[in-house]
Amino acid sequence: MEPTVIFEDNHLLVLNKPAGWLVQADRTGDLTLTDWGKTYLKEKYAKPGAVYLHPAHRIDRPVSGAVLFGRTDKALGRLTVLFRDKKIEKTYLALTLAAPPAPSGELRHYLQKDEKRNTVEVFSKPRGDAKESITRYETLDKIGNLYLLKVEPLTGRPHQIRAQLSAIGCPILGDLKYGATEALPDASIGLHCRSMQFIHPVRLEKVVVEADLPKREWWREADI
Repeated sequence: MEPTVIFEDNHLLVLNKPAGWLVQADRTGDLTLTDWGKTYLKEKYAKPGAVYLHPAHRIDRPVSGAVLFGRTDKALGRLTVLFRDKKIEKTYLALTLAAPPAPSGELRHYLQKDEKRNTVEVFSKPRGDAKESITRYETLDKIGNLYLLKVEPLTGRPHQIRAQLSAIGCPILGDLKYGATEALPDASIGLHCRSMQFIHPVRLEKVVVEADLPKREWWREADI
């Protein structure tokens, strides 16, 4: 599956990232969402030379959904401030293997990154340099043996949603790093960045974008 464009103007680009794509390059050297976006802009507008495009945030490789890019240094700088000030609202959909202890709630944990294992450890109280992580969730539906949750991360820690849901006994479908026992055939996990809303950093208008769910059987009944 290839990325699709869900919003574009002279300042911003929002792409729907398929699971399995990197947002930025790592040691694998695999094609990235940023590479795809640059090629798209270069070909569409017949741009000579290098194309400026930089992600304002990242989502994990096995996660799908909306990723926001700055097309200019000015736009990117203002997006960075919006993220820092928590003025960009992101909503995810998650398919979990168990029901949360309450139908809805706010999770507060402290997360510490293990760089060697590329995982995070979850603590219920402050510890060392672990950073506070806050996530709101709401149970939307039960689909067979799975539970569909709407999830809103209020902080932006690595693996935040995955680790916090696992910590309350709700591992995400296919997420072997955080408690799932079986992988999905395409190595994705049941987590999708469904929508984002924010005030445009240049035009100062409200922007709302929504990313279609992956065309996979485990998401079919969750397409709300």
